[in-house]
Amino acid sequence: MDPVMLKIGNFDIKWYSVLILLGVIFGYYILSKEAKKFNYPKDFIFNLFFWAMICGFIGARLYYVFFNWTLYRSDPLSIFKIWEGGLAIHGGIIFGFLTMYFYCKHYRARLIKITDMVAIPLLLAQSIGRWGNFFNSEAHGMETTFAHLQNLHIPKFIIEGMYINGHYYQPTFLYESLWCLVGVIILVLVKKYRYLKVGQLTTIYLMWYSFGRFFIEAFRTDSLMFGGFKVAQIVSVILFIIGLLAFMILSRKSKFEDLYREPNHEEIRF
Repeated sequence: MDPVMLKIGNFDIKWYSVLILLGVIFGYYILSKEAKKFNYPKDFIFNLFFWAMICGFIGARLYYVFFNWTLYRSDPLSIFKIWEGGLAIHGGIIFGFLTMYFYCKHYRARLIKITDMVAIPLLLAQSIGRWGNFFNSEAHGMETTFAHLQNLHIPKFIIEGMYINGHYYQPTFLYESLWCLVGVIILVLVKKYRYLKVGQLTTIYLMWYSFGRFFIEAFRTDSLMFGGFKVAQIVSVILFIIGLLAFMILSRKSKFEDLYREPNHEEIRF
């Protein structure tokens, strides 16, 4: 696939950047609409989103570079060429979460309620962003055949895009994108549950994404490695366990205790 969406003189606008931007726009729109229901100040949410996004991108890049240092050691300046690909979502999640933690602590906002509101827009942004990997011909799976891809009823343009350097590959980017999209639908439905507790959307996000990523990662050929193991699978197991344990703890609360739908009574000093 051609990674360039549009050329303006000597300047290339790449699909990777455009799709990430779309994910950001949709993500912020959904987050701001949800935050409005709970009367969070607009400036508080905008600044939270802005700094979490910036630090998340930095973290996603640093995470990727750290586990691929041999590729950047001889040309450190290439670290800044993020439009060429090379962002690790787990790095973005970790750095974004830490940013939200310190931000919420500073303004005395409840972190777990914020992460609940972030869960759906984040998963949607992930679903959209994965298509950037498609146009960059990266994050694909093992070698396969044209017939196998046809049998999976994959659209023709995706099959053609998976023909890289004379071989067909599994479109793992597509599997993850669809997995995230289904996760969005599930979280939207779960959010309608009357007795949903604060924190449970976050835990379901952790379990859903981690479960799917663990198995999808097994098919990928460009995984970040550590000690012979795929880093994404290790992190997925850790995050899944955290999500499961937290969900079980939250479920022990009484039926009407700490409900997500309850109005926000926090006095945010913004």
